[in-house]
Amino acid sequence: MYFNRKCKITFICHGATIYSEEGRFSDSLTYPPLSELGVEEMKNVVKYLKSRGVKNDAIYSSPSIKTKQSADMISKLFKKDFDVLDKLTSRECGLWNGLTFSQILDNYPNGLRDILLYPEEKTAAGAESSVTFINRTKDVIDNVVEDNIGNRIIIVTHPEVIQAAICSALEINADKLPKIYIRTGSLTQISYFENWASLVYSDYVPA
Repeated sequence: MYFNRKCKITFICHGATIYSEEGRFSDSLTYPPLSELGVEEMKNVVKYLKSRGVKNDAIYSSPSIKTKQSADMISKLFKKDFDVLDKLTSRECGLWNGLTFSQILDNYPNGLRDILLYPEEKTAAGAESSVTFINRTKDVIDNVVEDNIGNRIIIVTHPEVIQAAICSALEINADKLPKIYIRTGSLTQISYFENWASLVYSDYVPA
């Protein structure tokens, strides 16, 4: 049926790190961990999930240390383990890894512009193209949906992964991906149906 929901996913963005607080690009799986602010953000997420009585059938996490730390806090609330989706990684940054926006503008003056103009191409610094990133994110999420027919699940992941999920779910052009704002410690929910998807809410940050 057209309105027969296959799966509902609540995407939770990991808590802040020193890199996110400084506006640095990073695709590292091992650094940095959550900052004090990030831990507080995730505590607020846990309180929100508890107060709303959010139900779920499974919890998943991206493989980075910051997402697994965040998922661990959520899994303790629901008293269940989480599974790591090894392929649901953040966007590959190439030579931009560890750089701030201002440093990228200084060293690659056309780099950020080219992401908007040429979403199907890698940047001059070897950063992953928007089209490639969205497609590989979609492949992982599609598989998770098929494994969870009728379920309500949580995926703890990165801001850019949630951006990509929104783009693929709503069929938004890849050049718009950087314009979707997702904050650390926020929640985004998407319902997946047979041939379409619905964005229920996006970038909600519990107080």
